Amino acid sequence: MYPSRFRYEAPTSIGEAIALLGSDPESKVLAGGQSLIPMMKLRFANPGLLVDINNIADLDYHRADADGTYRIGALCRHAHLEKSTTLGDHQPVLAAAAPLVADPIVRTRGTFVGSVCHADPQGDWASCMVALDGSIVAQGPNGKRSVMVKDFVSGPFQTVLAHDEIAIEATIPAAKGTRTGGYLKLERRVGDFATAGVAVALDISGGTVNQAGIGLTGVGSSTIHATEAAQALVGSKLEPAAVEKAAELAAAASSPRSDHRGSADYKRHIISTFVSRIIANVQRSEMQVA
Repeated sequence: MYPSRFRYEAPTSIGEAIALLGSDPESKVLAGGQSLIPMMKLRFANPGLLVDINNIADLDYHRADADGTYRIGALCRHAHLEKSTTLGDHQPVLAAAAPLVADPIVRTRGTFVGSVCHADPQGDWASCMVALDGSIVAQGPNGKRSVMVKDFVSGPFQTVLAHDEIAIEATIPAAKGTRTGGYLKLERRVGDFATAGVAVALDISGGTVNQAGIGLTGVGSSTIHATEAAQALVGSKLEPAAVEKAAELAAAASSPRSDHRGSADYKRHIISTFVSRIIANVQRSEMQVA
């Protein structure tokens, strides 16, 4: 099937792009296009105007600021993060997820920020950002605003982004101690949607967890922030009782449906197992360093 007729524009500045978006309430931003174009071909999305931001300079980056804040630009591709030699030092959760996003073809062109904006309940990056207390920086005709991802994603394939705003950057706050954690995903085959996925982000000082975040993929109508599960780890030294409690609460926070990928009970079991497994991997890494 072919997409419906649309107008195409390729601005060279954010200001020009915002003005174009404001000219048509049915406009869409094109960055990587790995989600938008297939939806247009199936006519699930029918934008009247496509605003391609790939000609806008200085949006392709990922870096740590001097204060420890991590920033990812709107044109940073999945593959750039996957191949980064420094990402794991700053953001181990993202480094663990990067090679698990879709398939190599999608990772070459698709963008990190675009994936979060797509708000697919089975999207990997949104779960990581929720676990890391990350935010999206949006720019529109009234300037910039920052929205935490847990509030940015308002439902399945829905965000709070206005039609004349562009998500220009993702930010992750600095950790107070050592940032660690991981991401695990169950898929039937490489590149398939997640049967279930878990992101665990830990901020640890002196062996004690200062802050924790747990994001769940593919087990609800949108990305799930398992706050009670994360709080069960705060103040602990990752003792077995605390880890078991967190795993149980994460499974309870999920709301999966039984389908051809597995029963709801099976998916809850996967969530619990993945939380425990990620934390066990963290503990093994700490022992090796010690």
